Amino acid sequence: MASKVVMPRLSDTMEEGVLIRWYKQEGEAVEAGDSLAEVETDKAVMDLQAFASGVLRKILIQAGEAVPVGTVIGVIGAPKEDLTTLLEHMVSVEGAAVVARPAEDGEKTGGRTFDAEKGAAMEAMVEEEAARERGRLKISPLARRLAEEKGVDLTLVRGTGPGGRVVERDVEAVLATAGPARVEVSAEEYEDQPLSQMRKAIARNVSQSKAPVPHFYVSRAIAVGRLLDLKSQLETVPGGLKVTITDLLVKAAALALGQYPRLNVSYLEAEGKPVIRHYRRIHIGVAVGLEDGLITPVIRNCQAKDLRAIAGESRALIDRARKRALLPEEYTGATFSLSNLGMLGVESFSAIIVPPQAAVLAVGAIREVPVAEGGQVTVRKELTATLSCDHRAVDGLQAGQWLDVFTKILENPAGLLVQ
Repeated sequence: MASKVVMPRLSDTMEEGVLIRWYKQEGEAVEAGDSLAEVETDKAVMDLQAFASGVLRKILIQAGEAVPVGTVIGVIGAPKEDLTTLLEHMVSVEGAAVVARPAEDGEKTGGRTFDAEKGAAMEAMVEEEAARERGRLKISPLARRLAEEKGVDLTLVRGTGPGGRVVERDVEAVLATAGPARVEVSAEEYEDQPLSQMRKAIARNVSQSKAPVPHFYVSRAIAVGRLLDLKSQLETVPGGLKVTITDLLVKAAALALGQYPRLNVSYLEAEGKPVIRHYRRIHIGVAVGLEDGLITPVIRNCQAKDLRAIAGESRALIDRARKRALLPEEYTGATFSLSNLGMLGVESFSAIIVPPQAAVLAVGAIREVPVAEGGQVTVRKELTATLSCDHRAVDGLQAGQWLDVFTKILENPAGLLVQ
């Protein structure tokens, strides 16, 4: 029996994916578990695996196309299986028909010959669905980029892709016959950059976070002279441990959440009722900046890991994050997050909470600052830490108390060496 290949939901925030390339071509044998195609999600580039064995009979979405999660992108079946009925009734999750190119008159499609009348019926179905969708333009990333480069008015382009989507060949057809009425004024004075899958997800997620989640912020200047001394000592002793400031901050945050767990929580709905969920384990997400956005790999079970384990896991996760090779379970499920922009010279900033987490810590650069102590002015090294909190789950007193615990750990950092 034929099996549909659909665009899977490869992350909890994924709404659409870009099909980068097919590893298999039409007519090639496929075994369950084989890598069929390479897909770009909002977080990473991943392989799409086959869930059935047979032959890749139809490729419905070409490389470079962006399609919603659940869209049928191909069909696996037996070599001589009749796919006519399946193709005629194939509909994606969002309701737009996703149909393969009609076969040529007389082409064999399984047990019987495919005729031109059926091909015309299939085209009519695509056109009908495309007409319903024209209220919102559907266009592939490659077509949009070409249209922007050449100044083509996309509202004048007839889409011939699945569901009436405008694809690259449609824009090229307009350019081949375009007169002044079809092409807009030259765009030499500006450049529009289409959103990547990651940037789309960031735009969607921060809108969903900042608007409905009532943020408040608590900041504190923290002396880190002893912390820097400890870091140097760890690196210079025989068999020393190379750690980053971020590693030390993650360990300190884990210890603070262990001593004051009131911030290791989420505000969410359970069985239709709002609750504050208290987590028994501490999973800390560390924000990593990429060229087109950011991702937050998660160091799990920090309450049970020493500084060496945290540093090693952090290095591995950050390396895979920069290669866009993280698995979904490696960047989801954090109970608390940390963002450090100190290496860029940012003195202080406020981060946006990632729901359903209730807090995120933003850390700025280490600076030498004059401080009055005992009637004398001295210079100390300090950083500014700003805690963003969800006021539905956390109050100012609780945020201040947690930040006080965190500050004492950093200013007396010997405790970072214990598990």
